[in-house]
Amino acid sequence: MSRHIGWITGAVAAALVATGAITYAVAEDGGSGSVRVPAADSADAGFARDMAVHHQQAVEMSYIVRDRTGNEEVRRLAYDIAQTQANQRGMLLGWLDLWGLPKVSSEPPMTWMGMGGMASGKDGALMPGMATNTELKKLGELSGKQAEILYLQLMTDHHKGGIHMAEGCVAKCTVGVEKRLAQGMVDAQRSEIDLMTTMLEERGAEPRT
Repeated sequence: MSRHIGWITGAVAAALVATGAITYAVAEDGGSGSVRVPAADSADAGFARDMAVHHQQAVEMSYIVRDRTGNEEVRRLAYDIAQTQANQRGMLLGWLDLWGLPKVSSEPPMTWMGMGGMASGKDGALMPGMATNTELKKLGELSGKQAEILYLQLMTDHHKGGIHMAEGCVAKCTVGVEKRLAQGMVDAQRSEIDLMTTMLEERGAEPRT
């Protein structure tokens, strides 16, 4: 198990090193030096806004479980997820700044995917895969193995929703470096889902969906 988590840690470090180059490269079109600014209602802007919100909850859940268990494998995984997604969130918001676009929209989440009515937002679950406020509260009340299982289940659901959104960007976004980041999210989160499924099995549990 530690071998897999170590691989993820290495991937996090590589992502952090590349952050600066990716953040600035996204403002240029094909290396020509010309600034490419997507429209406020484009898939590029919509993905950046929505995934930033989606990522923020993953960071929150990861910090909650870090304080609810002493298991080093779960704590290390949570740390890796928190660092990776906080870093990516900063990139997404930074691109919106570079483009001079708002970080919030009056349109429902996922409108850029043609799925603005997909999530009701009930109890804080603004997009598919997101945990509800009730689930977050429960996570903060559990400890040990119970907290580990709920975290792994919630994060598996969260990753599945995130993958769906990232695949939408791969299909619809027009800024090349953003499409590549989205594909990287798909690949990394699929790998983490496999890891979390194994970790759940080791605890006598399984993903909820």
